[in-house]
Amino acid sequence: MGTITRHQAPEDADVPAPPEVPPPGPEFGWESAGLDLDAYLERVGHTGPVRADLATLRALVRAQAESLPFENLDVLLRGDVSLEIGALQDKLVRRRRGGYCHELNGLLATVLDRIGFTVTALSARMLFGADAATLRPVGHTLLRVDVPGGGAWIVDTGVGGWGPPAPLPLRNGAQVRAGDWLYRLDRTPRGWLVRLLRHDGWFNVHLFTLEPYYRPDMADFSYIAAHHPRSPFTRMVSVQRNGASERAVLTDRRLETHRPDRAPEVRTLAPEDVPGVLRGVFGLHLPPEDEEALVRFTARAPEGQEVD
Repeated sequence: MGTITRHQAPEDADVPAPPEVPPPGPEFGWESAGLDLDAYLERVGHTGPVRADLATLRALVRAQAESLPFENLDVLLRGDVSLEIGALQDKLVRRRRGGYCHELNGLLATVLDRIGFTVTALSARMLFGADAATLRPVGHTLLRVDVPGGGAWIVDTGVGGWGPPAPLPLRNGAQVRAGDWLYRLDRTPRGWLVRLLRHDGWFNVHLFTLEPYYRPDMADFSYIAAHHPRSPFTRMVSVQRNGASERAVLTDRRLETHRPDRAPEVRTLAPEDVPGVLRGVFGLHLPPEDEEALVRFTARAPEGQEVD
């Protein structure tokens, strides 16, 4: 592999919920006919029932969040990713890789659609702990999943270390415990706010609306994420793994271990240690030429660099 180029670059509100927004029909276009469901279930380690009910939804969200890491390595190594179901299955299932939000939630949406759920893509503004009034760009993909007879739920396995590894009921003030982590969903004047309780208080994850977000929108935002010189995914290694009690976050050579009741533990890796951490901590086994390219890339990374 060649050289990787580094680019430079609220308060709770008592607001009534909006009128119910019906999910789109079959025209949404998930490629579920091309899905190898058995291979996906083996990849995430799900051996229980598979039906369109809340128990299956919870089990699959937890299994995917724990099995498929968030990672941007193909953006750095190859400059692009594909959201076609064949490419997603080859990368995330067959080659046992991870991906970023458009890939991870796109694959999960296809799985859930195949099983019989009604799945609608939504878009969000990532806050990374900022106040909900902060104007961040739209660009994150998440999912609304309607369970037959069980209401509407928010599903998001594409935030890496901060995303909820459990569905959130689409209800103002709802709180859900996922492993040792507590999440909250609040309706604010600007949209729905997902929050995570950390050792230092509530952390604002992202802000979304219920306007449907279609596959061409996902493709456009994925292209921006993979090509814009100010995108964090074109500037640094970003790999995260979401666990029930512990989350791991790798940003170039900075490895953080997060738990809900304490400040994160931080290590600065030597460049040559990065491939071993990718294998041992995140379960990512890359070809030797890709590992060598990442060693060269992280050797030029500023120490302590963080995604903002």
